[in-house]
Amino acid sequence: MSKQGEIDYLRNLGEAAIQHAIHKPFSDAECPRYLAQMAAILAVLPPPPGRLLDLGCGTGWTSIFFAKAGYDVVGVDIAGDMIFYANQNRDEEGLDNLSYVESDYEDLNFHEEFDCAVFNDSLHHARDERLAIRRAFEALRPGGTCLTSEPGEGHQDTELAHEVTSKLQVTEKDMPPERIIALGKEAGFRSFRFFPIPLASIPCSTAGAASTPPRTFPRA
Repeated sequence: MSKQGEIDYLRNLGEAAIQHAIHKPFSDAECPRYLAQMAAILAVLPPPPGRLLDLGCGTGWTSIFFAKAGYDVVGVDIAGDMIFYANQNRDEEGLDNLSYVESDYEDLNFHEEFDCAVFNDSLHHARDERLAIRRAFEALRPGGTCLTSEPGEGHQDTELAHEVTSKLQVTEKDMPPERIIALGKEAGFRSFRFFPIPLASIPCSTAGAASTPPRTFPRA
């Protein structure tokens, strides 16, 4: 199935959306929630130093946070223009512990190279989330951790999700904890934990549904 909608996402939205994406999270009305979510993710990840794989990183604002926290970070995104702006943002910050790869995270070929992998609001865009989680598992060293923070039940039925899917041909789907855990077990992860996100109950004006708490599962 073609993923051209994901690849062309920014250019199809126009210059205002590009500027918004480049300057996230501070360009977004939901900035306090994004920052609270990032704080929750950092609080439950294995402490740095370590290698971190940021899956579906967009223009790289999450990758920059991880790099500033002390991780050696590789950000991955399918869209070439997202990676272009991510590299610009990295260079402006002067971070030498951060690099980016233009790739579909369902097609990655890393093997036991990372201590942790993060899907932050990105797994629900996967065409094949089973394969995406398997690729994350393969990328992790034994004992590594995968953390996901995703929209739960009801996201795909929101008006905005229908509009984005129809007009931009991108994937929007529910990604509830039960689904992630089941696929994590299939991939080989051995244990699962849930953590609350501060401000997670605040409705998200851009997605129409609150995010589910981050969950981690260690690699076997």
